[in-house]
Parts: sequence; structure tokens; C-alpha cells
Amino acid sequence: MVTWNPWHGCHKYSEGCGHCYVFGMDARFGRDPENVVRTGDFRLPLRRNRLNEYALRPNTDVFTCLTSDFFLEEADPWRDEAWEIIRARPDLGFSIITKRLSRLQTCLPSDWGEGYPNVAIGATVESQRQAAIRLPFLMNAPLRRRFVICEPLLEAVDITPWLDDRLAYVMVGGESGPDARVCDYDWVTDLRDQCVGAGVPFVFKQTGARFRKGGHVYNVPRALQISQARKAGIDTITGILDRE
Repeated sequence: MVTWNPWHGCHKYSEGCGHCYVFGMDARFGRDPENVVRTGDFRLPLRRNRLNEYALRPNTDVFTCLTSDFFLEEADPWRDEAWEIIRARPDLGFSIITKRLSRLQTCLPSDWGEGYPNVAIGATVESQRQAAIRLPFLMNAPLRRRFVICEPLLEAVDITPWLDDRLAYVMVGGESGPDARVCDYDWVTDLRDQCVGAGVPFVFKQTGARFRKGGHVYNVPRALQISQARKAGIDTITGILDRE
């Protein structure tokens, strides 16, 4: 997985932000996580090496703005230029994950139409309340590609009203970090069953640090959270996080 963070810094927005990894990371380095700044990697997709080749190779999947939110208000002055960079690299696939779905329509570029073919927008859904708020915006927006990320999954969530063949996939994961809240395997398998019933691809990304299965809560080291999820063998699609 390749990441591109054109800006850094954010504000806690909903219950899923309670133990945000960006806030924890910045605290370790003495930075203010709410200070939103344009990064030195802003033009990364256009960067070339000494052979004049793009640093990001064609057909690479680029997860975008993972240390902020692409639709954050403070980023409004920079977003048009970011869209220009995305438009200039139609050979890359940009995946943008956001909690701010209510701002989506007003932040799209003027030539967006039904969506750029190389851009997928993903809604973060950590609870039933946020599913009801965000998924109508996601499903009603003009998008060529869309997906749902239930991470950190904090409770059982029913997303069946919004599951259809316009969704590329649903990804599920628990919460990491020393203060992680429990993720229950029954919640994960219930979401998988919802996706299977609707014909939507499903990925169990990671267990999280505190994972409940069969009534027992396991403390899972960070290094094992992805591999333990894969061992469950419940994915119906593979390779989403592996392609470069």
C-alpha cells in the first residue's frame, strides 16, 4: 500500500476518533495534531526520479490523506491543486477515506461530472449512528468508485440498506493502540454475512488490539493484528492492501 498525505493534522469528529493514531503519533513527537499543515509530500504523485520516471509507478493504488481528512475545512485552499495533481495522474488509483461525507458534494472539482475514473471515495463507519449519517451521502454522491471502511468497528452495525453493486468493497477492522476499545468477532462476521447476501466484496483487515471471540477478549500485538485477521479466512476479495 502506498500512501500520499498532502496535508497533515485533523480534529476529532466522531466516536471513532476517540483514540486516533494520528493524535497519538503527534503526541510522541511533541506536535499539535490539530495544527493542519500542507506537507512536503504535497506533490508526491508528480515527483520524478533521476531517470525522469515517476516515483509512484503507474497502476499503483494510492491511499490518500491518511493523517488528516481530504475534506477538512482547513484544507479548502489547497484542495483544488490536489485535484489537479490527481487529474494529472490517471494511471494511479486514488482511494480517499473520509468521515466528512456531508462536505463531499461541495468539495468536488468543477469537471468532476459522475466522478474521476481513478478516484474512489470511502466512508468511515464505526457505529450504527454514523452509518445512518454518512452512507446516504456516499451512495447519493456522483462517484465512479466507492467503498465502506468499518474501522474502528465499535459495535454491531447493519449497513444492509446501503449495500448494492455500486460498492467496490466493505473493509472491517478493530481499533489499535494501548487504549483500544474491543472489537467483537460476531460483529465482523455479521457484516460479512450482510455483504455476502448483497454480493458486495468483503475484507477483514485487522483484529485490533482487543479482540473478543467466543466470549474471551484477546490482547493482540500490533504486529499480529493483520495476520490474525487473514487467518480467519473470511475475506471474499484479496489484494486490496497488497498492490503497488
